[in-house]
Amino acid sequence: MDGIIVRALAGFYYVRPEAGGDLIECRARGKFRLAGEKPLVGDKVTISMTADGKGVVETIHSRKNAFVRPPVANIDCMILLASGVNPITDPFLIDRITAIAEVNDAECIICINKTDLHPGDDLFNIYTAAGFHTIRTSAVTGEGVDELRTAIKGKVCAFVGNSGVGKSSILNALEPGFTVKTAEVSEKLGRGRHTTRHVELFPLSGGAEVADTPGFSSFDIEKMELTVKETLQYAFLEFAPYLGHCEFRDCAHLTERGCAVLEAKREGKIEPTRHASYVRLYNQAKEIKPWERK
Repeated sequence: MDGIIVRALAGFYYVRPEAGGDLIECRARGKFRLAGEKPLVGDKVTISMTADGKGVVETIHSRKNAFVRPPVANIDCMILLASGVNPITDPFLIDRITAIAEVNDAECIICINKTDLHPGDDLFNIYTAAGFHTIRTSAVTGEGVDELRTAIKGKVCAFVGNSGVGKSSILNALEPGFTVKTAEVSEKLGRGRHTTRHVELFPLSGGAEVADTPGFSSFDIEKMELTVKETLQYAFLEFAPYLGHCEFRDCAHLTERGCAVLEAKREGKIEPTRHASYVRLYNQAKEIKPWERK
């Protein structure tokens, strides 16, 4: 039968059958280990049943994306929480995550959080202009919560953002008791007995699923491979109208003469902070050797 892995722990994979019903505890075939593959939470799989009512993962279906830390696959949408106050989010962090999301075929929604304390106008204006679905949110007043709930309906999501920006508060606003539920799962599985915290898909009543680990660890951005420098330009949505219109075909959009992207920046059509992040990411990508890539 077909299903989706919703929990991975200590070599066991818990599969929710496509047809519905209870989770099935599975092991994976040895062929995956020999091939250097590993089933991940979020994987769509085919399993066979054993006589004791448990299962074996036989096939891992093709993925739209996969991440290293936490190990999860097939993320539809990254919800990036940022704030204009306590802590103030560095736009470069946002730009790095949005570029990673674009490279990995994942939608990115920007939530300017803690608007009860600060409206975050600068961040809101930058990312609205860049073409991202940008929502002002507050767990205190409820602003934007319904809009966010609608935006993620039916999607497998990951909430990311710098520490203290309010990820758990927004998750609790979306689904009251969410942090309590994940804490209970953690205790049941025994945090003290496992050195690696498990990853799980948690369903929200609004129809979305959240990939997270107990404690709401954010995605380890340093473990996410970005892209080769030549394709980074496509990860910046607002560059799209100008690509292919530069004087030089191999234009890197850094300082070149006749660059359409730079001209758009000069005309105010591209935010300077966004282009500055592009340059910084380009220079980082340039340092990655081919053999260092996965």
